[in-house]
Amino acid sequence: MNEPTIDELIIDRQAAINEPLLPSLTQLTHWVGCVFAHHPDDQRREVTIRFVDERESQTLNRDYRGKDKTTNVLSFPFESPPGVELPLLGDLVICHAVVAQEAREQRKPLEHHYAHMVVHGILHLMGYDHINDEEAEEMEQFERELLAELNIPDPYSDSFQAPDGDEA
Repeated sequence: MNEPTIDELIIDRQAAINEPLLPSLTQLTHWVGCVFAHHPDDQRREVTIRFVDERESQTLNRDYRGKDKTTNVLSFPFESPPGVELPLLGDLVICHAVVAQEAREQRKPLEHHYAHMVVHGILHLMGYDHINDEEAEEMEQFERELLAELNIPDPYSDSFQAPDGDEA
């Protein structure tokens, strides 16, 4: 599958923290583009990806999900007002400290875990979920396939722990 070009995607990369290990716009475009390559008819090609500290993650998780703790990625799908069509898919908020800690605990490269969190979050923005076992298996299998295209090993294999705080 051909990934959308950078001209077809608009990614607003926001860094609310000073951290040199955050993914670049090029990496984000590659990862997001991989997901969109499997959804060529979806015209919502704009997304904001914001990297935050633990405090902002916890505040957003508490205020929007009722869970007063930090989490790796939060997904906020854009819901346009009736009659208004915009290409905005939504926002991802990623807590670097949680993602970095999970990568260490799972003994995987930080870049691989970031790719997983971005793919996971984009799928949530597109309507995928893991509320029940059937949905979870479908979403996880799709994540495996997408990450394999990015040359990233199965994040759910026995050699890795599943993310403990996966609250996306």
